[in-house]
Amino acid sequence: MTTTIFDSPLGLVRITGDAEGIAKISCTDTPTYSEILDMSPDSLLDNPVRQAVEQLMAYFAGTRQTFDFRLNPVGTTFQQTVWRALLDVPFGTTVSYLALSRQIGDEKAIRAVAAANGRNPLWIVAPCHRIIGSDGSLTGYAGGLWRKQWLLEHEGAFARSTQLSLF
Repeated sequence: MTTTIFDSPLGLVRITGDAEGIAKISCTDTPTYSEILDMSPDSLLDNPVRQAVEQLMAYFAGTRQTFDFRLNPVGTTFQQTVWRALLDVPFGTTVSYLALSRQIGDEKAIRAVAAANGRNPLWIVAPCHRIIGSDGSLTGYAGGLWRKQWLLEHEGAFARSTQLSLF
């Protein structure tokens, strides 16, 4: 696995992956020492990692709304189901946890869906920031609510005041 880091408006973006795809994307305020050592240009040789950096930089620049590099996150079958469902939430829209639960076929799994959403290893790409409370509140976000708000504003989700219904 290769880990690389680049600066973004929300902090340092950490991408970990290999030729099989991206396993993890996260945001941090400070890299670890081993990650600093791995930030050479050679660390971008794995094609999906290079693609992820390029596409995320374009996203932050406002010139990209979707991603098409290979993904290879590690999680339970249920988590994988939730993360795949996140990929269906369009840019600039929001969906409630309840609607996401209904989309995967189990309205009563709302807490499990929220937990899987909170463990999403593919920050921004599997857009967990687009999942909000049924009352429109910005509930929970592993990267901090200020980052969630920034991402939704960046995508124009608040300006459009739209909420996608997935059922």
